[in-house]
Amino acid sequence: MLDRPMYLKPNVAIEPLYNQWYVWWYLLSPATAPLFVTNLHLKLMQSFVANPDVHVAALKNPLLMGGPFINHPASRVPQVKELLERTQREQAHMLAFTKAMAELEQLLAPNNGGSLESLYPKVPDLLRGYVELTYDLQNRASGRLIEPLLYKSRFYQESSQSVTLNMVDGDWRPYIFSTPRLEEDSPLWLRVPYRHEGIDELFRMRHTPGSPGRVAEMLGVPNSAASHFANLFTEVAPRKTERYAGEGVRVRYFGHACVLMETKEVSILTDPVISYEFPTDVPRFTHADLPERIDYVLITHGHADHLMMETLLQLRHRVGTIIVPRNNGNSIADPSLRLLLQATGFKNVVEIDDLQEIPVPGGSITGLPFIGEHSDLAIQAKTAHLVRLGGKSMLMAADSNALEPRMYQHLRDIIGTIDVLFLGMECEGGPMSWMYGPLLNNPLPRKMDQARRLNGSDCARASEIFNYLSPKEVYVYAMGQEPWLRHVMVLVYDDKTPQIVESNKFMEYCRSKGIPAERPYVRMERILK
Repeated sequence: MLDRPMYLKPNVAIEPLYNQWYVWWYLLSPATAPLFVTNLHLKLMQSFVANPDVHVAALKNPLLMGGPFINHPASRVPQVKELLERTQREQAHMLAFTKAMAELEQLLAPNNGGSLESLYPKVPDLLRGYVELTYDLQNRASGRLIEPLLYKSRFYQESSQSVTLNMVDGDWRPYIFSTPRLEEDSPLWLRVPYRHEGIDELFRMRHTPGSPGRVAEMLGVPNSAASHFANLFTEVAPRKTERYAGEGVRVRYFGHACVLMETKEVSILTDPVISYEFPTDVPRFTHADLPERIDYVLITHGHADHLMMETLLQLRHRVGTIIVPRNNGNSIADPSLRLLLQATGFKNVVEIDDLQEIPVPGGSITGLPFIGEHSDLAIQAKTAHLVRLGGKSMLMAADSNALEPRMYQHLRDIIGTIDVLFLGMECEGGPMSWMYGPLLNNPLPRKMDQARRLNGSDCARASEIFNYLSPKEVYVYAMGQEPWLRHVMVLVYDDKTPQIVESNKFMEYCRSKGIPAERPYVRMERILK
């Protein structure tokens, strides 16, 4: 293996996997991973093994990309069947956890205000000691999982974690969440947990030369994959991005909800989802355009296009502090972002609450309430960030939906007007079941499921935010337009798509008020003075 100083090529990608499925928020928490293994992964694999031609035929229709179909040819049924059987065997305790959660729900359902104390001995044995039985003030009983304990239990299973390393030569990647990776899909499949220090050493070589041999030893790269691993490195130094030293605030749009804000004193990156670098006709900012040290990373919520472990693992070694919303700990749908990031190797994870202010050099970061986009579920692990730097205020509102516009009236009384608004307008999101279905023991009726959607603001709602906060500049972002997001969001827009129609109307509304507004695509840079 090579032992001379070399750099990691700029188009090397990592895919973090859980039981060979691409990982995201609900596969990271031990409170929710068993439910997704049981209610999604097993069912998809069983369906594919029984009727592979249905899956193959469905995925010939572009409109069904992102649906519950495995994207493998029928010839790979034996490998999927083997993974199915191995999952049933090795994840038996996860399946039992899901069953126990359903039994707990049935145990609590008849209770209407009487003491729950006598029910503790009746809790399914597998959950005993991991759950507190509680009422809300309407006497509806539920079980609160004590999530930190679960991270110390067998339900947090690092042996299910692995990563693959690949080189990306273009933007197109197939939709990732409905299809497991199979053994032959990558020669560089490493059975290491996400917290492994070798991952940091590997991606440090993106900007600082190191020894491929040493990293291969750390990661346990087998001899059979040595040549593939060696091909990830080059002696050609990458282009360097110096830390911003100009006047004012430099704002760079990296795509989707990823924005880098920099002054001479501090760098702040929001919701990192970043393109790899390769020859392209669509110039963009990439990892090479990030400063070597990122002082703060802000996560607005846990959806996979905002908290992407593929990107975060590559940045972990260069991040000072990662700021996440505080969750309430009372909902199975609301696992702690702090706990899952700490468990996956992030050293300095800080929670922020509504209206909590965190000082940073030359300014502050304040958490603001983020309503909507979560199908009316009691999810608190979501926040918008008001970033104050260099005398300017920038609200990174993510997918906020002004369901109750009066909230922004109250906020204006507290924070005043703002200089820049970044707002997502993915106003026709998927139904509740698309994201949260595996967490439900009893599926919602279709009519309810379709009504409770993952919607951001339309023009009318966005205009309410605009009217109360009076920004001097407006940017519509987090729209999933960038071509390197198709494997996550499968969104393809045209001029008649509701999201484009509504955001166009909103931008025209802003301009009619004399305020510049645009919907950045791929890359943008502004200097605020």
